[in-house]
Amino acid sequence: MKPGRAGTMTHDYKRHDTTTLFAALNVLNGALIGCCLPRHRHQEFLRFLETIDEQTQPDLDLHLIVDHYATHKQPDAVAWWKRHPRFHMHFTPTSSSWLNLIERFFAEITRKRIRRGVFRSVLDLEVAIYRYLAEHNEHPKPFVWSAKPVNILKKVNCGKQALESEH
Repeated sequence: MKPGRAGTMTHDYKRHDTTTLFAALNVLNGALIGCCLPRHRHQEFLRFLETIDEQTQPDLDLHLIVDHYATHKQPDAVAWWKRHPRFHMHFTPTSSSWLNLIERFFAEITRKRIRRGVFRSVLDLEVAIYRYLAEHNEHPKPFVWSAKPVNILKKVNCGKQALESEH
């Protein structure tokens, strides 16, 4: 790597399959529950819900904010929620601010642990992910919005004006 030159993959880079990281973020304290699974189907989503159920206090009501991905709405998933009334599902648009919180975490784990890592197997990758989650949860911090509402509204209004001027 040289200053001013973008990083690239070497000629001998080999990808050793992938994993799917399911993650739940506690917005109050910043702690995470994560689960690596081989695919992103409703069966894996149900396994992740079981993991959340096991790792949280049974007297807590849990509000899960998820996108409209079909996995989250399969009949088996709906039946599962009905059997677990402490789980409250909230479906939001993909660009929702609530989902940006967990997306921010995915960006951080990618930047700090996965990118430029050498993983000779999926197991190596998953070990690295679980280690990162454990280290994060030793001293979790809640996400704090730093943008001022006035600045956000200015951007929204600029966007509206740009759209209006196009029409």
